[in-house]
Amino acid sequence: SQPVVEMDGDEMTRIIWEFIKEKLILSNVDVELKYYDLGLPYRDQTDDQVTIDSAIATQKYHVAVKCATITPDEQRVEEFKLKKMWKSPNGTIRNILGWTQPITIGRHAFGDQYRATDFVVSQPGTFKMVFSPTDGSKGQEWEVYKFPGGGCGMGMYNTDESISGFAHSCFQYAIGKKWPLYLSTKNTILKAYDGRFKDIFEEIYQPEFDKLKIWYEHRLIDDMVAQVLKSDGAFVWACKNYDGDVQSDILAQGFGSLGLMTSVLVCPDGKTIEAEAAHGTVTRHYREHQKGNPTSTNPIASIFAWTRGLEHRGKLDGNPDLIKFALTLEKVCVETVESGVMTKDLAGCIHGLSKCKLNVHYVNTEDFLDAIKNNLDKALGK
Repeated sequence: SQPVVEMDGDEMTRIIWEFIKEKLILSNVDVELKYYDLGLPYRDQTDDQVTIDSAIATQKYHVAVKCATITPDEQRVEEFKLKKMWKSPNGTIRNILGWTQPITIGRHAFGDQYRATDFVVSQPGTFKMVFSPTDGSKGQEWEVYKFPGGGCGMGMYNTDESISGFAHSCFQYAIGKKWPLYLSTKNTILKAYDGRFKDIFEEIYQPEFDKLKIWYEHRLIDDMVAQVLKSDGAFVWACKNYDGDVQSDILAQGFGSLGLMTSVLVCPDGKTIEAEAAHGTVTRHYREHQKGNPTSTNPIASIFAWTRGLEHRGKLDGNPDLIKFALTLEKVCVETVESGVMTKDLAGCIHGLSKCKLNVHYVNTEDFLDAIKNNLDKALGK
């Protein structure tokens, strides 16, 4: 069989690890091990390159086993006489093995649960749905459920026009990005309702995809979620209204923070957009601000609302300078974080929230915005 990547660790678990490997595994299994010593002394000796190498090897061989490792604090830096306070190996490995490219979710912003009529009943009875054609022709009636007692019910809908507009927007966006497009539904259960989404998308499929060597596929939502988690990114995921609401938040957290997700409302005309931050108003931080306390609130999604709006304005008006400014500001945001200047939510992804210290691992909101302003001025040659 193929090799397994072995990542050795620290202290007592390192001793136990060796015992398990020799006495339980290698005495019974003939397996080639690609060994990486993630013990703290060797991580320090290699400037943590061994951690990166182990993650890259895992990408190659697909299977790794890892012993517990020390994430150093000040005491450990002193104890091991470390060159610096190295990051958690788990965080480094996760970052390398995770999504390496963006993922765009296209959320259908009309109908379904968000326009539904729902109700509660308190006695036995029959729940029926009725469709009465406007032209006065014979209608249709469906018996949904006979309630033996109290319960709840719901009727919801969507329109061909809205689904069509959504499909056009998704295909256009995917062509613009040169990324494949996936539509996820639960058409195995909602054969007529979700089946309608599937059919309309297939009718609208554009041959231009073939020229760009990208593709469109329908996926069952269960399969799609699993595929997304193990993918590298770089695709457009078309979701029904509720799925888009839920999955986008999961996706944002997977990338590190809701503060890293932009949201653009795209109209079917392809010209009209509204860009916004995908998170709420951060009430908890505002309450601290009202008390006069400093906060460390991530402004990146709000900045990107501006940049995405200005970039689109530049495209519509044929204004390359405006487009360049928007893209420069986005690049500056990314580079500022990559240089180690970030807000607490992002620092928590690297060091763990409980270990984060102000002005060591993260900065306050205003200091972060000042850093972005200074870096932007440099990038613009001011």
